[in-house]
Amino acid sequence: MRGWIQRNQRTTFLIASGLSTAGSFAGITAKGWILMHDTANPLLLALHFGALAMPSLLVSGSAGVLTDRIGCERVLIRSQWGLLAGASLGAIAIPLLAGSAQVVLLLLSTLVVGISSAFELTARNKYCALLVDEPQQLAPYLTSFSVVFNVGKLVGPPIGGLLLALSGPTAALTIDAASYLLPIATVLWLLNPHRETEQRSQRGQAASLATAWRECGAPLRHVLVFTALACLAVFFHPGLAPLIARQVLGPSPQALGLFTSVLAAGSISGGLLLQRHSLWLSQRPSLLLGGCTLLTSLAQLGMALPAGGNFKLAMTFCIGAGTAGLLAGSNVITQVASAPVLRGRMAGLGQIAFLGGGGLSGLLAAGLSLRLGLQATFAVMGGVGMALAVWELIHRPRTLLRAPGVRSA
Repeated sequence: MRGWIQRNQRTTFLIASGLSTAGSFAGITAKGWILMHDTANPLLLALHFGALAMPSLLVSGSAGVLTDRIGCERVLIRSQWGLLAGASLGAIAIPLLAGSAQVVLLLLSTLVVGISSAFELTARNKYCALLVDEPQQLAPYLTSFSVVFNVGKLVGPPIGGLLLALSGPTAALTIDAASYLLPIATVLWLLNPHRETEQRSQRGQAASLATAWRECGAPLRHVLVFTALACLAVFFHPGLAPLIARQVLGPSPQALGLFTSVLAAGSISGGLLLQRHSLWLSQRPSLLLGGCTLLTSLAQLGMALPAGGNFKLAMTFCIGAGTAGLLAGSNVITQVASAPVLRGRMAGLGQIAFLGGGGLSGLLAAGLSLRLGLQATFAVMGGVGMALAVWELIHRPRTLLRAPGVRSA
């Protein structure tokens, strides 16, 4: 068994992360349903997602600097312990508290998980480069991570919905907390990455986030800016998933599980397509990111139509595919096309772009839904996203990135 793990380190890390993701999404589904059931307040749902995503605006830069400075493996392990602690707060909130105190502790749990996730995702991106043997393997491996993540997102919500229906939210949140033990054990005791290949930054100004922003080059800076703007327009659905599911399918936790599963199925499909053509697409950022934003925007406009549940589930599938391509594509581009010494900070900048943009998007969409209704919110946000996508596809169609050490595709 030990020998198989050593020969299949990348697969082992993928499996551990996928199982942890499934447990995590079971917990997220449980928290979202509790907040929707107890408060019926879309702004609180957006605040819940914002607590998960918004810390990226504050700490992802520091996470990137720390990852490049002290090493990705050390940051990865510490952040995984933080994830376990944050999830455990949610598990104890249900049996010990009630009412507003319970809501506050659930939000605090999500905030701790959000802060820890910013460090974990940043370190994990750079850590993946230590598990590959050749530079050409990095792009497909990173996109494999996206696929496995979305598989976990597919199976996690039905598990969460089933646990909610059978035994209440405590079981779902306990599984969420326990699931973080697997990747911790995997990194500590099972993997043997190529630590000697890691490039770390020195102390001083050269190790700053501003230096990474300047030295990454104009094409990568444009990728980050476009990703942030696109996510602001099209990445609000995770925060409002309970509200969208209630209006599309009904108020039960199983309905929320079905909605998020369809969303994840679309994400898996988008991730598989990206994985199949990862190197070619990563060298054509405008085509990849503009196309994914256009697909998501058109699906959001479809959600605004007075159509039946099956049609809106089809649009949900397309939203999942489009946003998965946008987020995973931006991550792959900034990792593969940047210098190894900058990859921690580039991962931090990428998180600021897509998770920070997504957190703001959720709050903006929640405010619009309170004023205009959910269908009008889909129409407005979809229209803005479509304008961004068309501009990108028309004005920057020939941008070609050359990844260092990787031949052109």
